[in-house]
Amino acid sequence: SNSLCFMLQLCSMAISLRCIQSYSLWKRSFLFEASNTSTTLKKSFLAAQFHQRTRRRTTTTTNVNTSANGNDGGSINYIPELLVFDLDACFWDKEMFEMPSIPKNNKKDMVLGDLNGRGVGVIGVMSGPYQISIHKGALLGLQEHADGKKYPGMKVAFASSANTPFAEKIGRTSLKLLEVLPGLTVWDLIVNRDWNGQDVNQIGRQPPLLSPDKAASHFPNLKKLTGIRYDRMLFFDDCNWGDHCAMVATHCREDDTGIGPATVQTPYGLKEKEWRLGLETYAKQQQQ
Repeated sequence: SNSLCFMLQLCSMAISLRCIQSYSLWKRSFLFEASNTSTTLKKSFLAAQFHQRTRRRTTTTTNVNTSANGNDGGSINYIPELLVFDLDACFWDKEMFEMPSIPKNNKKDMVLGDLNGRGVGVIGVMSGPYQISIHKGALLGLQEHADGKKYPGMKVAFASSANTPFAEKIGRTSLKLLEVLPGLTVWDLIVNRDWNGQDVNQIGRQPPLLSPDKAASHFPNLKKLTGIRYDRMLFFDDCNWGDHCAMVATHCREDDTGIGPATVQTPYGLKEKEWRLGLETYAKQQQQ
């Protein structure tokens, strides 16, 4: 009887031990599977996040590049708040200090022609025997600006170190006669529309307000008059008489970002290629 009881106790203990071992194995298996599932879900979540960030970054870059090239007909993501043109051999094709007379508002001095397919208007003004005409890229840029669709909020100004007060008068008069669209002069668009009649343009080099160094006078004046930061400006200059682009980019920088205006040299005048390059250059600078 005692032997039978002892045998039954051993059997009971063996069964209990077997149950404990089975439970331990099941528990380890369950925890292992749960861990794998958690790891898989975590990896899937991280991969989805990475894909979403990459897609968003790629989409943004594509929009900037496509719009800067002017292919989508809409606005671009990175728009300069202030577009600044040099005048001589950049915005237009002549040097004002070489011109002999101030153009007059009459048929003799005003040359009519095609405005980039936008109609017939004043495409040139005469200073003696010389015709002053806007370069194609500059005209295209102003036409797109005048349309008011691609660059909402952007304004335009000039920074020109015209050699003499007489050269300055020729320049200002030419801006009041040359047309962007039929019936819309450069002066009407920039001074009257953009700045509500205020002339913020920096044309000349006569002290005390101006000098031959645009980085020392023209651009600080523009920032003060417009309230627009240097790193929100895009500047075109021929740089044939000195590297104004480099001087402005180097010496006109914001303290908090260390960035100045985006600049593009136009040694042969502002053609359409340089205009598009300027928009791309500004967009890339804003992404840094």
